[in-house]
Amino acid sequence: QVEFVESGGSLVQPGGSLRLSCAASGIIFKFLGAAWYRQAPGKQRELVAAISNYGSTTDYADSVKGRFTISRDNDKNTVDLQMNSLKPEDTAVYYCNADRWAALKAPSTLTSWGQGTQVTVSL
Repeated sequence: QVEFVESGGSLVQPGGSLRLSCAASGIIFKFLGAAWYRQAPGKQRELVAAISNYGSTTDYADSVKGRFTISRDNDKNTVDLQMNSLKPEDTAVYYCNADRWAALKAPSTLTSWGQGTQVTVSL
């Protein structure tokens, strides 16, 4: 059974940093790309960052480029998201997933999701 467990979310002030972590199980993680998504209230889930199976390729939403960094550890089956210079508009529930690269770019096609982790950026 495929499972994703996200952690690390918290309340943080604007300009602060957080590191999110996701543990994947039930899949051969090293063969798949991995990605982080977020969903704010009243909005659709959006792709934040993606990383190829061995980490050679990364892709970021324009809104987070230069502030967020995605990384992975294939020995531990984990994918992390380092978030710096956080803004109120980064407030959302953050989710991770792993699949073929094309599927990661179309999150509506992904069927297994974890509970997510809440990130709130506020004074």
